[in-house]
Amino acid sequence: MTPPRNESAGRGPEFPSRRSVLATISALPVLVAATPAVGASAAAAANVIVDPSAVRQTIRGFGGMNHTVWISDLTAAQRDTAFGNGEGQLGFSVLRIPVHENRADWSREVATAKRAIEYGATVIASPWNPPAQMVETFVHGDQTNAKRLRYDMYGAYAQHLNDFCKFMKDNGVNLYAISVQNEPDYAHDWTWWTPAEMIRFLRENAGSIETKVIAPESFQYVKSFSDPILNDPTALANLDILGAHLYGTPYQNFPYPLFKDKGRGKELWMTEVYYPNSSDSADLWPQALDVGEHIHHALVDAEFQAYVWWYIRRSYGPMREDGRISKRGATMAHFSKFVRPGYVRIDATSNPQSNLYVSAYKGGNSKVVIIAINKGTSSVSQPFTLVNNTSSSVSSWLTDASRNVASLGAMSVSNGSFTGQLPARSMTTFVTG
Repeated sequence: MTPPRNESAGRGPEFPSRRSVLATISALPVLVAATPAVGASAAAAANVIVDPSAVRQTIRGFGGMNHTVWISDLTAAQRDTAFGNGEGQLGFSVLRIPVHENRADWSREVATAKRAIEYGATVIASPWNPPAQMVETFVHGDQTNAKRLRYDMYGAYAQHLNDFCKFMKDNGVNLYAISVQNEPDYAHDWTWWTPAEMIRFLRENAGSIETKVIAPESFQYVKSFSDPILNDPTALANLDILGAHLYGTPYQNFPYPLFKDKGRGKELWMTEVYYPNSSDSADLWPQALDVGEHIHHALVDAEFQAYVWWYIRRSYGPMREDGRISKRGATMAHFSKFVRPGYVRIDATSNPQSNLYVSAYKGGNSKVVIIAINKGTSSVSQPFTLVNNTSSSVSSWLTDASRNVASLGAMSVSNGSFTGQLPARSMTTFVTG
């Protein structure tokens, strides 16, 4: 995230135009003009096999950012909408907050973080800059006033992060994890780090941090930044969560074989993104379905354990400026409301036909959650088979052009099978009874 460059004063910061371009690299074209007529008939689809015994990653949650220096804090009602899980609420279970370089600003983040904790959410924190006395300027390409952490301040910086953790704890917020640096490889407006500098900090200083450590939070999931960490056993030992952002990252770059090989015992989080852009209204439909597809690929292809949006409340975000859930928010809610922390992703036929994306998760008491995204222009009659599951019914919720996470009631499951009706350009969540 960067200070303001492309919106008027008083509305808060957004990303620079370069990022807006990057964020659309893997996006489908925005449908703002005339579109083909939506077919009325339901197309048959290949059977989706859901196997609860074939387990993948444990899900930590879904959420977003609150940054009270750059935009106003969430109101009390908006906190409830964000982190509550009742009707008309997002069910977010992760809050990301900044580690302000100025300690006088730390208290600004407490109220929302405390309310999130009360709802059972996990809170993480990321710094944009160290305190001014720890920073020096240098030449970085054509940037003559680039900033970096002074090499003699690494220990003091680790203590600064610990001090923030203690402050939040003393104010009722136990941080789950803290990052070394937000986007060290896209830092024109904050602090640059090289992979070698990050490794040195992880090796020599991160072990003294009193909560889980996140790194490197590359802005585009640039593997050349995180590969050296995974290949350094000492640095890796002091890393708990490999964090990444997905601005402009194409889907083919989502998988990370080296992490699967070297990152055993570590968590993998997507800690910031907006998608597909910050210029369109979050209520634009069917474009908002792109968010659902993006989350699908992040969980299925990249196998991230958490998916964290940028600003929770914004015109392009999950919550509109008036505090109501947007269409983008509704697509996120199909995951956040039903795939709760501790659920495990399980194998499911992920792409039974073109423009149809399916993922599945299991919780306690053999509960299974299936999320189906139909981006096609025709409805689909989709058969599902649950392997070795004795559920007798499944309930469903739907988002389409006119409805947001609307309950459709329950249907019967016979011998582990049922058929779900997936309207054109819609998203449906099924939950076994």
